[in-house]
Amino acid sequence: MAVELGVSVPDHAAVGVRHAGDRRHGDRRNADRPAPDRRRRDRRRRKLRGLLFSALALVLPHQARLALPRAIPTVSTTVNSFVAVPPQHAYDAIIHEAADLYNIDAALIRSVVQAESSFNPLALSRVGAMGLMQLMPDTADAFDVKNPFDPRENIMAGTRLLKELLTMHHGNIPLTLASYNAGSGVVARYKNRVPPFKETRNYVKRITSLMADAKNAGND
Repeated sequence: MAVELGVSVPDHAAVGVRHAGDRRHGDRRNADRPAPDRRRRDRRRRKLRGLLFSALALVLPHQARLALPRAIPTVSTTVNSFVAVPPQHAYDAIIHEAADLYNIDAALIRSVVQAESSFNPLALSRVGAMGLMQLMPDTADAFDVKNPFDPRENIMAGTRLLKELLTMHHGNIPLTLASYNAGSGVVARYKNRVPPFKETRNYVKRITSLMADAKNAGND
């Protein structure tokens, strides 16, 4: 075709165009080349890079790749020592608060608590008296006590009852204690005297003795 058109054909083949006799044969492929095989090296790099990213995708969850975890503030405490509080002093603060509120001797409150429950806030008698000062259900209801086993509620209500009985008996401690134990109606029937009941008389004797011991020891 080129001859017919009058176009001369160069003696050398066109650059970049391979003809039938220009294909690489086995001896050329196996021969050592003076320059490194860049294509093979690039393929290895791409393969390694792909394996690396695949491993990261499996290890890291999707959410972790999108957002870094937020720092959560923490608070640590250390207990270096522990001192047990004796039961007879576990409620000192409440007893003194009640004594100041109702203007009553704190030794009287403490002695009633000791005689009634031995400082056990969960004490429950067979007749239904509850808590530290052994409140009867009707007394707890009258003084609007929500939880008679709560130390503060119990002591406040018991101290309020003691205050009313002290006022009724003009500050007479034995009659106040007898009324607390047997009931003010029973004391009234005996013409404002300590009823001749062994339990009531022992109760009055014990509490007055506890109060005397507390004052001699300088407590309250």
